[in-house]
Amino acid sequence: MTDTAITNIAIIFATLLGPIFAVQAQKAIEKWRDRQAQKTNLFQQLMATRGSRLSREHVQGLNMIDIVFYGHKSFFGKDSRSAQEQAVLNAWKEYHDHLNVDNDQPPTEVWGDKRDELFVTLLYVMAQDVGFQFDRVQIKKGSYLPRGHFELEDEQTTLRKLTTEVLSGDRPLKMDVVSFATDEEALKAQINLQTKLATVIEDGSLAVTVKEAP
Repeated sequence: MTDTAITNIAIIFATLLGPIFAVQAQKAIEKWRDRQAQKTNLFQQLMATRGSRLSREHVQGLNMIDIVFYGHKSFFGKDSRSAQEQAVLNAWKEYHDHLNVDNDQPPTEVWGDKRDELFVTLLYVMAQDVGFQFDRVQIKKGSYLPRGHFELEDEQTTLRKLTTEVLSGDRPLKMDVVSFATDEEALKAQINLQTKLATVIEDGSLAVTVKEAP
């Protein structure tokens, strides 16, 4: 086969396969953009709620990390993820494990400091993956939460804990009776009855008067 023939065959294949490759490339770009958009939206959601970590939106966002930063399927059908995506998954796993420590004692200050440190690390590596330039200090101290919201969240947490303890029988329900409701008419009738009984009882015996029948 001459060089001219080989060149002509190559041109034919390029003409036929070119549009196919172009379509596949366009699909790959669209998928990448969709993944990046999902990552960015999730990061923004966690950043917006980082001052209220017990809110439903924040918890839902955390539970989406494994899916959004999972990676993608390669051309051969194998799981593939970038080093930054893996860093996010590792940070989330460490933070998740710390949140689920089985401890019967109330959370300590040391535990709380470690929790905050792991959470900041999680947001930091997420920011790097989606292309935001945030430092750790900005992530940790840049949130705003009114004092009233903080107190309300703290009260709700305490209330849920106490309710659970009461319903499970771990905490008794304290009842102090201060006074009983009274009926003034019933009280007067009872006093009148006691007075009449006192007049017919002498020295511990009941005085009885027998009347003859007419």
